[in-house]
Amino acid sequence: MDMLSCDLDRTNEIPLYEQLYLYIKREIIEGRLHYQTKLPSKRKLADFLEISQNTVEAAYEQLTSEGYLEVLPRKGYFVMASEDLEYVGKLDVPIKTDNVKNESFRYHFHPSIIDTAGFPFQQWRKYAKNVMDERNSDLLLLGEPQGEFELRTEIADYLYHARGVKCSPEQIVLGAGIEILLQQLVLLWDAKTKYGVEDPGYHLIPRIMKTYGRDLYPLQVDNSGVKVSEIARAGIDVVYVTPSRHFPYGTILSVNRRNKLLNWAAEADGRYIIEDDYDSEYRYSGKSIPSLQSMDQKGKVIYMGSFSKSLMPSIRISYMVLPHQLMERFRSELSFNNSSVSRMDQHILAQFMRHGDFGKHLNRMRKIYRRKLEKITEMLKHYADKIQVIGENSGLHIVLVVQNGLDETLLVKKAETANIRVYPLSQYTFEKKYEGPPQIILGFAGIPEEDLDDAITSLMKSWGI
Repeated sequence: MDMLSCDLDRTNEIPLYEQLYLYIKREIIEGRLHYQTKLPSKRKLADFLEISQNTVEAAYEQLTSEGYLEVLPRKGYFVMASEDLEYVGKLDVPIKTDNVKNESFRYHFHPSIIDTAGFPFQQWRKYAKNVMDERNSDLLLLGEPQGEFELRTEIADYLYHARGVKCSPEQIVLGAGIEILLQQLVLLWDAKTKYGVEDPGYHLIPRIMKTYGRDLYPLQVDNSGVKVSEIARAGIDVVYVTPSRHFPYGTILSVNRRNKLLNWAAEADGRYIIEDDYDSEYRYSGKSIPSLQSMDQKGKVIYMGSFSKSLMPSIRISYMVLPHQLMERFRSELSFNNSSVSRMDQHILAQFMRHGDFGKHLNRMRKIYRRKLEKITEMLKHYADKIQVIGENSGLHIVLVVQNGLDETLLVKKAETANIRVYPLSQYTFEKKYEGPPQIILGFAGIPEEDLDDAITSLMKSWGI
């Protein structure tokens, strides 16, 4: 055949390779692509559809693995007869997701992407080799429900010296992501518990609360952080905050509001504060902001942290520090849950921390990210008449307030036309009621320093600035 006329929707959340895969699959099932029909080469189809060869290859390989196509060496891809297939079922409707797609962009500004080039593979490999040994065969068995004591000990020591968090290893619970730990917390409280969360904020919280049928109240944020006055008026029992660096604006919860928040929690039994210490490792000016937990005298703060930004997202190791009274309830009500984190990964990380490599890695990455942030903010000064920058003192992303007459949907689409992926603020708001010029979240960590100049220039050009 000459070519496949597939209408790809570049504004759709479904990746391009998946759209192409679904199109070809449908053509085969419905009999429009016949047995032994040769498909266009990857290069020709990529040129025709104006997509990358990697996108075409991903679609072809998926179809081959499912038996819809066969590949003949030096000849190409050919359609299998539908009657020769064991079973052809109804096409699944793809589930939309907000996760980072494996879609290829020239520049990807997602706030969760890190600089992988800075990862200390040699040191990590050394500790992995130590752990992956017959002498540690017991690690093949289930471990402690709270996670390995060795890693919890290292985390407790790190939190005390880096964040002022006062806790023992016995108070720490490990989980495969903040989401897993949040779900465990929800199970500790009554179904009538009302939750408050910053808006805009961490976008997975509403999904978790909706799944469990819990009431969620969005709390407004200003230059001093979350508005504590709203909490009491709304009758909230548990509030989720990012006091050291609000996501996504980067604001710091003021000392006055911290004290008010702690006093609010201490006024009644059943009130708690979940402190997500988001991006606290990456502050580039002034001293590190003390954790809210370090100020807590009444056991009202649940401290949460993760190694996703400080080490790697794929390791899926997060932790929470529970006050003593909640820790007792956790042991009595949830200790039947086995730890969701690989024991071997836990021991590798424990050795990595114990021998000082984690601290060295943080210091090195902090310098790299600071240079990137300084470079990107300096470049954006050239566009100050159209672009305002928020949150430029810490973290791995900034927020751009864009004033060029385009709305956020057009800004995202025009960036994608230039093969650049950016994320609108509305993706992280719950009520979507914010007013004013559109705002774009720009994660810069994953873009090589030498490419930042072209990345920003290309983005501004796509927006007509």
